[in-house]
Amino acid sequence: MYPPKHHQDYNTETIKSVAKAYPFATLVSSDGSVPFITHAPLIFHNDKLVGHIDRNNPHVNLLKENHFVTAIFQGPNTYISPSIYTTKQLPTWNYIIAHAHGKAKTLVNPDEIKQSIVRMTEFLEGSNQKFILDIDDPRMDRLVPYIHCFEITIDSWEGKFKISQDKTSNDIENAKKELIQNNQKQVADFVNQMYELHFSSH
Repeated sequence: MYPPKHHQDYNTETIKSVAKAYPFATLVSSDGSVPFITHAPLIFHNDKLVGHIDRNNPHVNLLKENHFVTAIFQGPNTYISPSIYTTKQLPTWNYIIAHAHGKAKTLVNPDEIKQSIVRMTEFLEGSNQKFILDIDDPRMDRLVPYIHCFEITIDSWEGKFKISQDKTSNDIENAKKELIQNNQKQVADFVNQMYELHFSSH
């Protein structure tokens, strides 16, 4: 099995916590030799994953009728320089990733679809909810025909946690600090750069 056992997590609740903290998933399906890849937020409901994508997305044909799908939830990741270690090491990359493998089924009831949108909005708003989506908002009725709502029944979870587990306790702590610091700085710098590049070209 890959990665090595010491770079995996076998506690389902721990693995699911990655999906809850980083719900923007990469959905991967295959139609013969052709891969289909779509990015969309997924949330839990009754221990299944529920999401919505544009009905015109060709991936729709594989997110129904119990087609197999993998959802990838990528948590923090970063380059780890040997300079942070107290022992002599080589450069590496650390990451926290969850894979959910399961089968997709279409949700077709309009009221059920609208409720799933309300539920997702509530989850994504977080504990300090500043916006409440009204299920009776007429815009919801206009939206439903244009989206494909689906749920994924999970067959198995994989937790791929490469966080310097094979190093000394001091080096594990240093790698943890690096993972936190680099993600905070890299996200801020990258978002600022992308906004500048994107909007300056329009």
